[in-house]
Amino acid sequence: MTTFLDTLLASSAARRAGVPQATTLRRYAPGEPLLGAPALVAGAGRFATALRVRLQDSGVECLDRSASGDHPSETTGERLGAVVLDLSDAVGLSDLEPLRTVLAPAVKRLRSNARVVVIGTDPRSLPSVTGATTHRALEGFTRSLGKELRAGSTANLVLAQGDSPDGVGAAVEFFLSGRSAYVDGQVVRVDDTPAPAPEGVDAATPLAGRVAVVTGAARGIGAEIVDVLGRDGATVVCVDIPAAGDALARVANDVHGTALQLDVTAPDAGERIVAHAVGRHGSLDIVVHNAGITRDKLLVNMDADRWNSVLDVNLGSVLRMNEAVLAQGTMTTGGRIVCVSSIAGIAGNRGQTNYGTSKAGVIGLVDALSAEVAGRGVTVNAVAPGFIETEMTARVPFATREVGRRMNSLQQGGRPRDVAETIAWLCQPGSAAVTGQVLRVCGQSLLG
Repeated sequence: MTTFLDTLLASSAARRAGVPQATTLRRYAPGEPLLGAPALVAGAGRFATALRVRLQDSGVECLDRSASGDHPSETTGERLGAVVLDLSDAVGLSDLEPLRTVLAPAVKRLRSNARVVVIGTDPRSLPSVTGATTHRALEGFTRSLGKELRAGSTANLVLAQGDSPDGVGAAVEFFLSGRSAYVDGQVVRVDDTPAPAPEGVDAATPLAGRVAVVTGAARGIGAEIVDVLGRDGATVVCVDIPAAGDALARVANDVHGTALQLDVTAPDAGERIVAHAVGRHGSLDIVVHNAGITRDKLLVNMDADRWNSVLDVNLGSVLRMNEAVLAQGTMTTGGRIVCVSSIAGIAGNRGQTNYGTSKAGVIGLVDALSAEVAGRGVTVNAVAPGFIETEMTARVPFATREVGRRMNSLQQGGRPRDVAETIAWLCQPGSAAVTGQVLRVCGQSLLG
């Protein structure tokens, strides 16, 4: 109640001060449609036809338009819930013209909370300098457009490495859905050789039959991750320190999971997690490394304890636990490892040299480990949250908090659920083509 009243008072003060009020974002709820308005699917890339079919099968009304032809909606004024522009077959700069001719008029017809998704080809997979240049340009366009959109709308980019439409389709659906409410100006690269996804996945419970471990699960973002994974069908092992035992038990009970009290920095933490998951539930399919701490000081005042404890909890423990998790036969084909990094690991943060070091190290871990385990059908990814509304940020002084909230394209702070939804998508069978990625959940923060 105190937090609610503080938020209410802060919002009232912001309105009196003339601060623009942010749009309420469209967030995912089970059973809701993927997109509650028509989507314009345009462009002549190699995925356009398959995407129209996939989206229509998901209940989306698809309006069709070639890169140069008009559509009746342009004269009737029909409002759009999304625009998907497939430029994956572009070969030169002139092929970027639809970014202006298609998207400029379409953006004027977007509803609130609309989505723009551009599809290109990963420049690293192209042999031509001109081709690589052309597709790298899409990133600058998409990020810039994301900063122009208003009313909770977002723009994101999918880059394909090959011709398979499945991974591209899954990424497009994520960006169109309410799961991506606080993901803006981001790029997802889709591998062309994903591990085979299980047949018969239920859209409402895509993680059914999977056993997931979440560290730092007792409260905040960790508790939200547990709740979303449980909602999506996973059996969840909730891990946190013994001092958080009561809260941990409540979180685990809410999703009919199990609680495991341990310190992730213990030398045998990984072995104990594996033994619990496999012994109690029969397997270990998903690991979310969420546990983390801050011990902030300017570098000139940084003592050894603050430095070492942050690096050990946030990074060293992850490296050690992964050794046990990836031991032969523990995590097999279809496994998922998701780490929680931070915008501080990308842009840095004053007074957080230890924290920024640890979270940048997580990004390095994702880069290296994803390549190492790719042949086993295991994906390794990370999310990097920006300003997320938590108990910690609620204690920040009002003026500082408002600045933090507004320093992104969506002009508001995110919620722990936004981080959890992105992690849950990375854990789904349909995301098998996405690995080695760091996906920022920051509303396209103006920092970094």
